[in-house]
Amino acid sequence: MFKAIKAQVQAEEPDAEYPLILTTGRILYHYHTGTMTRRSEPLNWRESRGYVEVNEVDAANANIRDGGWMVVHSRRGEVRAQARITDRVAPGTIFLSFHWKEAPANLLTQDHTLDPVAKIPEFKVCAVRIEGSGRGR
Repeated sequence: MFKAIKAQVQAEEPDAEYPLILTTGRILYHYHTGTMTRRSEPLNWRESRGYVEVNEVDAANANIRDGGWMVVHSRRGEVRAQARITDRVAPGTIFLSFHWKEAPANLLTQDHTLDPVAKIPEFKVCAVRIEGSGRGR
């Protein structure tokens, strides 16, 4: 029997200190933390490092250039990764996959709020701020 579940608001809303929403997920070429797929030379050649997808509006506001390094800050930590400026994400939202031990998305997310139905942590979304990184590759 189908039972519709009412959507819940995420635990962290954007605010003045953390004005953007980070959403995490998968990319085509890797699975979970990449423990197996990153050992595959053809897959690792296709996508070998973590990156953050950021809208051109948010990138310009934070002085971030396409292919440059950026830092994503949350209330729990920070992650440094390469920027990919794209229209795949809306202004106010950034995307980071969770396959990369070098850029661990779940270092940024929180686990203190559980989904009321599934009882799993909210690892998919949190409030963040971004900045360009002066450090090179």
